[in-house]
Amino acid sequence: MLLTENDAIQLDRNDSLSRFREEFYIKPKAIYLDGNSLGLLSKRAERTLLESLNDWKEHGIDGWTKGAHPWFFLSERLGEMMAPLVGAEADEVIVTGSTTVNLHQLVATFYKPAGKRSKILADELTFPSDIYALQSQLRIHGFDPDTHLIRIKSQDGRFLEEEDIIEAMTDEIALIILPTVLYRSGQILDMKRLTGEANKRGILIGFDGCHSIGAIPHSFSEWGVDFAYWCNYKHLNGGPGSVGGLYVNKKHFGSAPGLAGWFGSKKEKQFDMEHSLTPAESAGAYQIGTPHVLSLAPLLGALEIFAEAGIENIREKSLKITRFLMNLVDQELSNMGFSLGSPEEDFRRGGHVSLEHNEAARICKALKENGIIPDFRAPNIIRLTPVALYTSYSEVWEAVDRLKKIMRVKQYEKFKNERDVVA
Repeated sequence: MLLTENDAIQLDRNDSLSRFREEFYIKPKAIYLDGNSLGLLSKRAERTLLESLNDWKEHGIDGWTKGAHPWFFLSERLGEMMAPLVGAEADEVIVTGSTTVNLHQLVATFYKPAGKRSKILADELTFPSDIYALQSQLRIHGFDPDTHLIRIKSQDGRFLEEEDIIEAMTDEIALIILPTVLYRSGQILDMKRLTGEANKRGILIGFDGCHSIGAIPHSFSEWGVDFAYWCNYKHLNGGPGSVGGLYVNKKHFGSAPGLAGWFGSKKEKQFDMEHSLTPAESAGAYQIGTPHVLSLAPLLGALEIFAEAGIENIREKSLKITRFLMNLVDQELSNMGFSLGSPEEDFRRGGHVSLEHNEAARICKALKENGIIPDFRAPNIIRLTPVALYTSYSEVWEAVDRLKKIMRVKQYEKFKNERDVVA
């Protein structure tokens, strides 16, 4: 059945999440499809940032324990707010550090090579920063990353097969680090299955949730995931440089942090200033230094919206609107050189859609010139993210229509087919 613009209008009328669109600052005449890299600013996030600035203005040093959002407990408060999004208990989540710093912390804590069980298992499609961190951790332990970092091969360059990952869970593996959602293709890995297989073999397993937190539901505690870490500036709209998050299964509480710092202390002991750390009896133990308060504050408002909207409702719309996008691409852009780089199946697809094209870099530049904000990933991927909270079906229709016109007149040929400094 042929899709029309009226279909998009009707879908918008029936969208139960459409009321949240007015919560965000959306540039007139622009269609923002890059929420998988940086989510838009919401009015609530702006409000809580300004409230924290006011706490500083009004209370000075006493802002640590007074004001609208006392800073001393802010990371724990945000962990409690975020716990439902990852399927965890409140004390299993803490908002701290950044993605790579938190990965270093977790590997330093849970990677304990012994005998032949000394290798780390990852994959060849994961985000480069994770690989850099794992390589450096192996070097610190005196191992050669070329022999001790095992990377699962992709059979097609787009996706990973769970069977291949499970087969690689040998008795040489001490730790497994995998993405929840692959950053290029948007494939969701079967976290429950992979965790169960790792647990059966006595291997600790952790996940990078950067491209899934805020887009899909999780059940980390129920699945028995050992730990996870993620950023909060993509689907969670926490702002550029927003403080990251981490999860540690409560069965590991009491494990001394591999990278210790005073904010990992029990709150009531921290200012005793002893030279012997008394770690918090929660995920808070894995904090290191003083929290970046002004990069935490916007999350307070951002997470209010998620609590009201509900992650299940967000996922439902995300699946519908990404399906609508894929169907439009198939209908309107056939024979124009595009191929779908994301899973067709709903259960395997995260919150973004990847289109592959030999001219991807220059097409992205043409899209921006026409008011469409996409995301390019080398060598040939255009990532498009219709975000459930603020993207309309009509915008998706308009974006595909503008892309069709770009391709018909070859407007992209005026640009070089190479990425900008920041892609």
